[in-house]
Amino acid sequence: MRPLNEIGAAVVGTGFIGVVHVEALRRLGVQVHGVVGSSHDRAAARSRELGLPRAYESFEAMLADPRVDVVHVTSPNHLHHQHASAALTAYKHVVCEKPLAMTPAESAELLHVAEQSGRVHAVNFNLRFYPICQHVHGLIREGGLGDVRLVTGRYLQDWLLLDTDWNWRLDPKLGGDLRAVADIGSHWMDLTSFLVGKRITEVMADLATFIKTRYEPAGPVATFATERAAKTVAREISTEDSATILLHYEDGARGALTVSQISPGRKNSLAFEIDGSSAAAAWDAEHPDDLWIGHRGRPNELLMRDPAILNQEGRRATGLPGGHAEGYADTFKALYAAVYGAIAEGKPGAGYPTFADGHDEMLVCDAVARSSRERRWVEVARQKESPVRLGSR
Repeated sequence: MRPLNEIGAAVVGTGFIGVVHVEALRRLGVQVHGVVGSSHDRAAARSRELGLPRAYESFEAMLADPRVDVVHVTSPNHLHHQHASAALTAYKHVVCEKPLAMTPAESAELLHVAEQSGRVHAVNFNLRFYPICQHVHGLIREGGLGDVRLVTGRYLQDWLLLDTDWNWRLDPKLGGDLRAVADIGSHWMDLTSFLVGKRITEVMADLATFIKTRYEPAGPVATFATERAAKTVAREISTEDSATILLHYEDGARGALTVSQISPGRKNSLAFEIDGSSAAAAWDAEHPDDLWIGHRGRPNELLMRDPAILNQEGRRATGLPGGHAEGYADTFKALYAAVYGAIAEGKPGAGYPTFADGHDEMLVCDAVARSSRERRWVEVARQKESPVRLGSR
């Protein structure tokens, strides 16, 4: 088994999320040999900011570096298929941001390439790795809530509230036909499927675009940027600002989700409540160390994250003692600890979301888009004769 400090990585993409990947890898002790950006100048500037080695001249130069064992794909969505496929073909292990691809056909092809390669492949569904979420997964699996009946919640943000807010995700050619659902709703749907151990089988979705014209700045804009450009161009918008989705899970559980990128004051509010036949559990990512547990006939509970009282799954994802808050950035470290454990062993393992999970979420999102267009319930189109093998369900 290789020590983590002997495993080399490179990151494709130099935006907000690419930096989070770099910092999490460093905390694990993984050697980050460089980054690739949309331009060499931008990548070089980011490398200087992060104290990294000189940026690669090109994506191809990064793939040719024999020190790089793992490629992290954090480029815009339309490049995920190209970058992940090339990295796997070059015998690199791959961690890819979600959504895995632009279409289910692309994600199915990536899954096939990944499985044929024998390399470790993972999708960055990092929110599974909050310690409390890992604890809830184990709690439900062990019957701690009884039979799961109802899964409700939201994922709300406000960073695209104004018509002057702009990001590449607003352009369907770069981000895909779904925006809010693919960007953040996919996290909620993957997370709740993981928690309850049941896939989403059918959806009824209503997508809404409230801001039909936005003003694109003349220059590049970083994700979550707050500066306003002096010169802009009016652009018609077709992707959704918000979504309300009814869900059916396997074995009959029902769900309801609200997704929005235009909710004032909500910065990153992912919340769920899971109601079972004997108890309920509720959690909000903006208060990540607290789990509410509901009962009938006795007092409700508030469980605070503490490795001394979490179950085995929760403890495995915990890096700090109780009372020392763990948050968003820590989920990346916990996810990569699982992924790089498999890489150290030299073969795909268990305990992390794979390209199979990424492809399955593409199928769910495709059903969401069709449901909204056709204004009806739509079944998730899985191949019944060869079910997708999900990495951590």
